[in-house]
Parts: sequence; structure tokens; C-alpha cells
Amino acid sequence: MNETNGYSLLPVRHITVTADQAGQRIDNFLAVHLKGVPRSHLYRLLRRGEVRVNKGRVGPEYRIGAGDVVRLPPLRQSEPTAPIRPSKNVLELIQERILFEDEGLLVLNKPHGLAVHGGSGLHFGAIEALRALRPEAPCLELVHRLDRDTSGLLMVAKRRSVLRHLHALLREGRLDKRYLTLVAGTWPSSTRTIDAPLLTNHLQSGERVVRVDATGKPSATRFTVLAAYSNPLSATLLEARPMTGRTHQIRVHARFAGHPVGGDEKYGDDEFDRAARTLGLNRLFLHAYRLTIETDGQKLSLEAPLDEALQRVLSRLDTTPTSHNLSHKKG
Repeated sequence: MNETNGYSLLPVRHITVTADQAGQRIDNFLAVHLKGVPRSHLYRLLRRGEVRVNKGRVGPEYRIGAGDVVRLPPLRQSEPTAPIRPSKNVLELIQERILFEDEGLLVLNKPHGLAVHGGSGLHFGAIEALRALRPEAPCLELVHRLDRDTSGLLMVAKRRSVLRHLHALLREGRLDKRYLTLVAGTWPSSTRTIDAPLLTNHLQSGERVVRVDATGKPSATRFTVLAAYSNPLSATLLEARPMTGRTHQIRVHARFAGHPVGGDEKYGDDEFDRAARTLGLNRLFLHAYRLTIETDGQKLSLEAPLDEALQRVLSRLDTTPTSHNLSHKKG
């Protein structure tokens, strides 16, 4: 490895994935083996086909398997600097929000505004904070992701075997995740499944933009009405259960149905959001509130209530009588 002005000149490398590494996304695998390279650049390498798996192109969502051969392109990589440790206040907040922990799994009630991992100009995220809190843990890996502006239940595996097992449950539909979301307008039925394929595009900045597209991946979300509101604006509180795990799935499916999520700067409705801000909605109204895991005849169920700011927004809305005989539900 040659060194020039604080940079390391890395040659082409081929890494064979071990059984212990299997199951993780390729972008997370690259972040480990290409420390110091911004995630936006990792996505560009994948998009250009400079990173190959078994001599073929893959997207950032690809999950590596044991025996896969990953080609890392030659890179001019900056020398890694000491990681920035989250502040004491952040660590205390994260510790307080750990709702469940055993030898293999940790579940965090992630606060709004905290990314799940660092990168793209962010020094740290939830996973880095947890690693700072649990320096003795040999493995702390995200089981799934939440958008930075989405709050709620986030699973972190403490063992690679648990990570693989939970990924299998996700694929088999035996891991039930449910969200609370406030959308614009009156949702037309008590329960409705939006089954529409989603295609993800990565901009040069690394930002992901998702749209409904016939060439996209199969995606389905089941929405159930919890409460309808008419004053001072028309809105509906929904429970959303994603049947698949696509990027921005709930937000894009809600928009596709004609009822964008409140406070959504990327896929939302500007007029609705302006009205909602007068009620105190200054963030995305999307919260992962319930998680149920069924495995080996046992069930783990966890709930995280809406935070006070979102509950205040609901308290300022008047419920509309409907044929569904809805009641106000706050988590």
C-alpha cells in the first residue's frame, strides 16, 4: 500500500465472504473494508459497476452470501482519523431508549432526527452510539433501517447468527413491523393494501429517490385506518404494515394512494404540510411503534408510543365520526 500526502493508494482486492460475514448488505460490507470512504462514493462505485460480486454488478441492497467473491476497485483512500465519539447527552439518550436487550438482540426506540449510521456528512448515527455504549460487544449490526426522520423501534443484532436468523424471518414474513403515520386527506376504506413495485434511483450525491415503476421490485403495504380528522384540516391516522422492506416504502405507497405522509419533505404535499405546521407538526409523521417476532414457538412483542410532539398534533385534531367506529389510538 503506497502512501501520498495522507492518502493510501489501494490496489484491486478480491475478498471472499466468510460464513460469519454472510447476510449483510454490500454497502455495509464496503463501509467496513473501505473505512474513510464516504457512503456517497461507495454508492457511486456500485452504480458504476466498479465493485463486483462474483464478477457481476450488484446494487447497494444486495446481501452477500458465504463464498461470494467481492472485487474492490483501486482507490485513493484518505487515512482514517479517530472516530468522533457521540456526546455524553446523546449516549445517555440512547441508553434511556433501549427497550429490550438480551445476549443476541437489542431494540432501540430511535429518536427522530438521528440517522441509523454515520456517513454523508454525519459523524455518527444510532449504531455508532450503541457501539460506544457497548465497546465489549464483538458484533453490533443493524437488522433493518429507519429513515433519519422516522422514529421508533430499531433492531440491532449482537451476534452474526442472530442477524442471519432475523433476516430470514424478514424474508419469510414472520417478523411483523407496524408504523403509525398521519396522512393528508380522508383514507377511503378501513383497510387497504397498496401493491405497487418500487424502483430506487441513486443521485450523484448518494441521495435515494424512490418511485412506483413497473420495472421495480415487488412491494406491498397494508394500511388500516385508526382515526379520521376533519378540523382544522382533513387527515387520517393510519397503521401501516410493510409486507416487504423497500426503501421509503410506506412514504411512496402513501403518496401513490393520493394521501402523502405529513411532514414528508421528499414525497409530501406542501399545502397539507403548511397547514399541519400550524398544529405543531415540524417533522415527518412516521413512527415504528410495534414489533412482533415469532420464532421457535416463542413470541416477542414490543411497543413504543408516539413521542409527546406527535401526540400533541393529534390532540389538536377533531375526530370525524365514520362508519368504522374509530377510536383515537396513540400507540
